Amino acid sequence: MFRAKRIILLLFICSFSIASAQITNVRKWRKSEVDSLDHALALYDENMLEEACPLFEGILRNHPKEEFIRYSFARCALYQSDKHEEAYLILTELYPKYNDINEMKFDIAQAALYNLRFDEAEDYLGKFMANKRISLQDKRKADALKKNIDYARYYASVPTAAKIENLGSAINSPGNEYVPTITADDSLLIFTYTGENSLGGRQNEYLQPDPKGLFMEDLYYAIKQNGQFQKAKTIDSLNTNMPDAAISLSNDGRVLYLYQDLDDGHGDIYYSEFNGVNFSKPKKMPGLNSYSWDGHCSLSPDGRTLYFSSERVGGFGGRDLYKAELLADSTWGNISNLGDSINTRFDEDAPFMHADGQNFFFSSKGRSSSGGYDIFRNKLNPADSTFGYSENLGWPINSTDDDVYFVLAADGNSGYYSSGRKGGFGLRDIYKVEPNFTNPIVPLQLVKGTVHDSAGAVSALITIKNQNTNQIYGSARAAQGSGAFLVTLPAGAKYSLTFSAKGNQNKEVLVDLTSLQSYNESAVSVKLSTLPEAPLVLAVNTVMNTNSSPTIAAAPSTSTAPVTASAAVVPAAAIAGASEATTAVAAAAKNPVTSATKDSFVPNTKFQEKTMLYVEKYGDISAPGLEFKVQFAALKSGKNYAYPELYKIGKVERLESNDGYTRLTIGGSFKTLRSAFAINKRVVKAGEKEAFVICFYKGKRTTFEELEKQKIFVEKP
Repeated sequence: MFRAKRIILLLFICSFSIASAQITNVRKWRKSEVDSLDHALALYDENMLEEACPLFEGILRNHPKEEFIRYSFARCALYQSDKHEEAYLILTELYPKYNDINEMKFDIAQAALYNLRFDEAEDYLGKFMANKRISLQDKRKADALKKNIDYARYYASVPTAAKIENLGSAINSPGNEYVPTITADDSLLIFTYTGENSLGGRQNEYLQPDPKGLFMEDLYYAIKQNGQFQKAKTIDSLNTNMPDAAISLSNDGRVLYLYQDLDDGHGDIYYSEFNGVNFSKPKKMPGLNSYSWDGHCSLSPDGRTLYFSSERVGGFGGRDLYKAELLADSTWGNISNLGDSINTRFDEDAPFMHADGQNFFFSSKGRSSSGGYDIFRNKLNPADSTFGYSENLGWPINSTDDDVYFVLAADGNSGYYSSGRKGGFGLRDIYKVEPNFTNPIVPLQLVKGTVHDSAGAVSALITIKNQNTNQIYGSARAAQGSGAFLVTLPAGAKYSLTFSAKGNQNKEVLVDLTSLQSYNESAVSVKLSTLPEAPLVLAVNTVMNTNSSPTIAAAPSTSTAPVTASAAVVPAAAIAGASEATTAVAAAAKNPVTSATKDSFVPNTKFQEKTMLYVEKYGDISAPGLEFKVQFAALKSGKNYAYPELYKIGKVERLESNDGYTRLTIGGSFKTLRSAFAINKRVVKAGEKEAFVICFYKGKRTTFEELEKQKIFVEKP
């Protein structure tokens, strides 16, 4: 119990006159309780306060009046996001009796900030700083907290148009979920989990089963269907009894980057490649890791630059962000610090380079943080590869607790990150965010589909060339077993995608993005042959904010082979296995969809799917008294609803009804179903995923079926 006595005395030095009595009382406890206390204090002594918190909480249930236990628990609860309110209540209750403990004033200031009590936080911090014997280290700590309070107060007063949504019980649990990472098309989510379901259960520092030990990290994945992520599952090919933590994922889902701390005590960055069935055994990143902690990374879309966080010597302080270049021998070198436009004397972590190759996101405890890690945005200047001003993403994305591991889909409309904020399922949760940036992401073209030859799916190498500069932009590979691929291309240039596989002639797809103004997706099925064929030309939609159908047309040649859009995507193959992707390809083959004649819009609801069918048959029919509107929300009367992402699409109208609900429609009235559905698709793309078309005839709301019965909807011969 020597360590316990030492910690207790440290906690209550200056005023806890009952400390010795409390230690005497410990002798009356059950042995299991004494052991639990000793273990909790050992964790506390190692500054593992989040891990010590549940142990103190368990002891407190049996000894609710033991004040040194209450204080110890409250201090640890400051590091557990779902306990901040409880920490504040205990500390403020103890303070009148022990107000000569200066450290308690700082603790209350921190707890008040977590609970958005800004004035109170400032008041207690002022009392802490008024102590004449405050150390230089404590003064620096107080100065940092004062800045957090000021910034939090400011950002809370000017929230952005961003929308935050917890991903729910399909992803989150009472444990920890963090480090979300996604494919560029936002169809696959991989993340890290620790909790009761961790493989191996609780373990000690020697990775042996121990009821007092800690849960190890596991890898989970979830696939998106109909706009929602399905129930998360474990990645069995990678999870072990040791810590297995996700870091990031390549845009196409083929390479997963991981953090592991196996044998040297400081942690390194590893990578694992999908081989068509499973992810391979993780390997260390060649040439990247140091003798210090290296813990997070993000690959540039061209595959040539890796941004990563490290505690190596020579930084600005704490964790810094660096970049490494891919060398000719496939190792990483020419490592350099990202400089003071990114790094501070505080910690920076979780770099993420967007698929546009310019927008860069990271988390920092410095700069204008409102508490813990805040998420920032910077932009890379392609001309000289330098970064500009780092902008705080503001509230509600950031909070007074840690907000970290931000990633953004290629379209720029949805992102994900980890946050420990009130109202979650437990500890850290994964949240979806619609950022609604005022300065948008660089327009991108996403091309995905499958590669096959006469024998079936092919794992082809895809070489991407910028035809304007005559330089190789990057490369990709179609997945083994399914032939699925996914590439993203920034606007402003012409590109060629060359597909090559053994035993076949190369096939070229040409993409002109010179006039691309907004994000666009296209699907293509590439068939390789033993005979040379002319290039295919991918004609993309270049009009701002529309979802018109992309077309794929053959360049003038003798080739007449049809090109069809495939239902297969990389994420399905990358996790579920090649068999599922092969099934998807087979289904597409039975029901080919020629993108030149069919709409590429992917419906989120059954009614949107139904509307597409009616558009094909009756889309251009108009009649006196017939009108259509696009509805995106229904609210109980008196309720408000924010829709900043829709302002550029059209005017929003409120339709009052007798059922107590107000319907929100956009764009006014339309004469044809096709024109209404065009706006419907834009509204869905802007984030209102369940928007739909409603129809009226002679002032009364009706249905598509009723319009057919009344012979208003008549299919043209």
